[in-house]
Amino acid sequence: MLPAPESTRLVTIIAHVDHGKTTLADNLIESNGIISERLAGTLRYLDSDAEEQRRGITMRASAIGLRHVYNPPKMSSGSSASQDMVIHMIDSPGHVDFAAEVTSSLLLCDSAILVVDAVEGICARTHSLLREAYLHQLVPVLVVNKVDRLCMDLGLDPSEAYVRIRELIESMNAVCASMLNSDVNDAMEAVDEDTYANNDNDIDEKKASLWSFDPIKGNVVFASGLHGWGFTIPTLARSLFKSKTIPMKPPILRQYLFGDFKYNAETGKVLKWKQAGTASGEPMFAEYALAPLWEIYEGVSQAAASVGLKSELFAYNSAQNENTGKKTETGKILANTSGMDRVLAAIQIGSTSPSVLSPQSNNNNIDDRTIPQTTDDMQRILSRLGASSESSIVSAVLRRYRPLSTSVLDAVCETGSSPAKATLELRPKVLALRNPPHENDSFDRIQQSVQQCNPDNATVVAHVCKFASISRAAVTDPDLPSLSPDDQSSSIMMGIARVLSGTLCSGDEYYMFGPRYNGSSDDVPKQKIRCYLLMGSSFVRVNSVPAGHICAIHDLENLQLKTVTLSDKKECMPLRGFDFGLQPLVKVNVEPVNASDTENLERGLLKLSLADSSVEVTATAKGERILACLGEIHLERSILDLETVYCDGNIKIRTSDPITSFRETTTWFPNEEEFDSFMNSKIPPLRQTTIPPYCDEEGLEYAYKGRCRAVISGRGSAITMRIVPLPRSVYECLKSKKLVDGCDDDLLMVAKALKCNNKESTLTPQSALAALLDSLDDIDNNGNALLEAPILYKGHSVKAVRSTNGEVYIPRKEESSKDGEDEPENVDGLEEYNLAQECLRIGMDKEACVSETNDALNDADAIAMEKWRQDMRGSALAGFQLAMRAGPLCEEPVQGVAVILESAEIAMREDSTKKFTPAKELSGGMVVAALRSGIRCALLSRPARIVEGHLKLTLHSSLAGLGSLHAVLSKRRGRVVTDSMVDGTDLIQVTATIPQAESFGLAPELLKKSSGEVTAPELVFSHWEVLEEDPFWVPTTEDEREDHGDLTTASDSDALKYIRSVRSRKGLLVDSSKIVVAAEKQRTLSRKK
Repeated sequence: MLPAPESTRLVTIIAHVDHGKTTLADNLIESNGIISERLAGTLRYLDSDAEEQRRGITMRASAIGLRHVYNPPKMSSGSSASQDMVIHMIDSPGHVDFAAEVTSSLLLCDSAILVVDAVEGICARTHSLLREAYLHQLVPVLVVNKVDRLCMDLGLDPSEAYVRIRELIESMNAVCASMLNSDVNDAMEAVDEDTYANNDNDIDEKKASLWSFDPIKGNVVFASGLHGWGFTIPTLARSLFKSKTIPMKPPILRQYLFGDFKYNAETGKVLKWKQAGTASGEPMFAEYALAPLWEIYEGVSQAAASVGLKSELFAYNSAQNENTGKKTETGKILANTSGMDRVLAAIQIGSTSPSVLSPQSNNNNIDDRTIPQTTDDMQRILSRLGASSESSIVSAVLRRYRPLSTSVLDAVCETGSSPAKATLELRPKVLALRNPPHENDSFDRIQQSVQQCNPDNATVVAHVCKFASISRAAVTDPDLPSLSPDDQSSSIMMGIARVLSGTLCSGDEYYMFGPRYNGSSDDVPKQKIRCYLLMGSSFVRVNSVPAGHICAIHDLENLQLKTVTLSDKKECMPLRGFDFGLQPLVKVNVEPVNASDTENLERGLLKLSLADSSVEVTATAKGERILACLGEIHLERSILDLETVYCDGNIKIRTSDPITSFRETTTWFPNEEEFDSFMNSKIPPLRQTTIPPYCDEEGLEYAYKGRCRAVISGRGSAITMRIVPLPRSVYECLKSKKLVDGCDDDLLMVAKALKCNNKESTLTPQSALAALLDSLDDIDNNGNALLEAPILYKGHSVKAVRSTNGEVYIPRKEESSKDGEDEPENVDGLEEYNLAQECLRIGMDKEACVSETNDALNDADAIAMEKWRQDMRGSALAGFQLAMRAGPLCEEPVQGVAVILESAEIAMREDSTKKFTPAKELSGGMVVAALRSGIRCALLSRPARIVEGHLKLTLHSSLAGLGSLHAVLSKRRGRVVTDSMVDGTDLIQVTATIPQAESFGLAPELLKKSSGEVTAPELVFSHWEVLEEDPFWVPTTEDEREDHGDLTTASDSDALKYIRSVRSRKGLLVDSSKIVVAAEKQRTLSRKK
């Protein structure tokens, strides 16, 4: 039933939201007779879910198999038979909230139909989709959709419309060229230039040819999905040659049809067309491709006006809607109505219908799809379809004049690749199995079968890219239990798979390889499966599916894997696949309204995370169930699916307010880059160190100006550390181990603050980076780094404390030393403590470290240094990683700080053999806890800052909506990045950034405040940005008190508001909640008499 891979195409439709993907899919489905011609373009057949129909957007990717008779150009004039093709088409969502569905579709398919609105042009989502299709190594086909809007909405003449379309295609090619150049530069950096030029030159030329949209090659379709017409330059050239309109062979004619050329019918010559002025005539594309379409639209509009109907086509020109005064009695457009003669004349030239191009190979329904030649033929078509309105008449005529489905499917068959060619030539890296840990001849044969896409006598390999919950009523399978009236809403889980080699058979058992399988285990699960064909919302049971086709597989939900590779050989490995690279933006805590439904909810969450790869479900230690989604629409859809689909029986779910993620960091003290003066300066303690609950941090009394001396439990050792800000550019330098653009000032600032060189005149960015790299111990993914000062690394700041009680020296607190008395000189550990403090003044200057500490270490210090290096240093690294996970402000991760380990003091005991050993046992856990506490205290002793995530939003606004748009963004601390007019319209495309905490509920507020003049924004994560606002600031000077009042606190600060909300959500003590400090103390006020 299913053909060989050479006669198969796998294609997905991708586009920005509302650019016409599903409307285009309707026209392709109508060509197979699945839906009627009258409903095509408005039914949205593949949006089978009720929520998709209600919102008017696609939320889930839907697949369907189509049959198409492909007539290659070289066979159109010969006697060779046409080719019967099967095209598996996937309609993917355009909204960014459902980007994971697009990624799965791209992995399943080999070709991509990229739909672009001719009026709106390239949007933000278009860029990302184009890049993603390029990374998946797909073959693109560009569909310039809504070309009719250039005539009806913008009122452009054919020549102006041609210029607009040409500029759009040039912009698309510029985006593709930038992607190609970026890949070439990356490849040349990886290897030397000569090696790259010798090996990859042919590959680059082939890739550049595939990713260049040229109407002459036939990979660009000009279309109107609403009215069902479309054409390509090769088919138009064949049509003009067959009708003898232009006596020129099609291969030659196509070179001039799209370009700055005009045709002189009197001389039969092609001349150069100049855009300036109208005296130069029209280009060939405007004259022969667009002018007939414009004539049809104007003719139907004239016919509507002649019968007294208000024109619904030309909204731009009110003159088109004026009544001519000749109102008929019927008020119905007929074939003989005035204006329809223009339509009939226009469709006689330039038709791309198969009945015109290949009449000998299109015998099915040829009378139904032929071009009407007379008024009676036109009336017969209109009567059969019941077409009486302008839109229905235009669709009925143009579907026969230039059918969209034929043009698109022919372009896919001609320029797209077959599965066999894709796996072998175009996508060998994407559609490849992961290499096993050891060489294996059996695996090599399996890999070869996958590359050849061999359906006969080959190892069976199939890859499930995603899972979907399917209504039981949509599945046709005699082996499944029959449905009862009460089970109509039940669902089953299906895996959507692509067969890579062999033939997948229902009822057979196959090995299941998860995405993390590495080949080291022999315990591979085996499962019996059932196969189904995808037909939109219907699933039909089949006995087998050969290689090169897409199918659905049942009985895999028990594996609890989001992707899985099937094979009949145990030596197989999972497909490499792709990382979705998506970051959930909206997190909520979900719980059932009825506590008895808790177990049911947990099963539903498991099914939801299996069916939607972009959903993250986590359980916290407090029993919370955190549901993370890509956006608010995605969250609403997931909650609805939980309540109605994935949980057994309808349950009610209660959700919390959106959970926002923050980061904690610090900023510079004034004049901190002057190391010596900053060391000697005295500043009052920061406010956060004096107010609860932050002042209750253990060990905070030993922290000052970002430096803390952490005493290990039992007082057997102490470690001194310092924390400074780590700018992003410096972090990138440390990570890449080379200078990056714009890092010079930040590198010098950090180097001066750490005193990497005592001679500032010789300090350069290169020397500063070298000094930091020499001291670097660890670097994480959140912009933090752990460094070990040279004085500590060489052991000169590691001091052995010879104490009688086995403890290091502990300075007295301020309260106990207010009398100004000095410590006695004979206190155990005081001398070592003072020496360690003096070592801190050396900073990270390696030369000063060598010159000032050139004495050999004594025996006790040498043993202490060995103890530090072998036992304590590794635990210090673990303590650093633990401290970076949760900061002291609100237990959020720390970002953008550098921790410098400066000195260590270890209490030593001398035994009877005159050998020194640690006075107390120092376990790794004790060091981890001490370092974590020390880093938290050091952070509190520095100026505190909150880092918030910023989202990038793109939207379109009319001129009337700009005022309310800027007002809403300003209130939410948004910032407009770019705003530009969309050519030919009164719309402005706005790109802005907005804090994630302020983004919730943005779309409803924009629509309400602008009265619908602003489109719903698309939000994607942009970057992390420090909120430059001290959360603990209070007015101290007279001027500040005049401006803010004496009783003003920082309660109105956004930063403190976020800190309090996060602490409250996590169940931590909030500063505003600690009202009574000493309840046992009471003062009775005497009443004055």
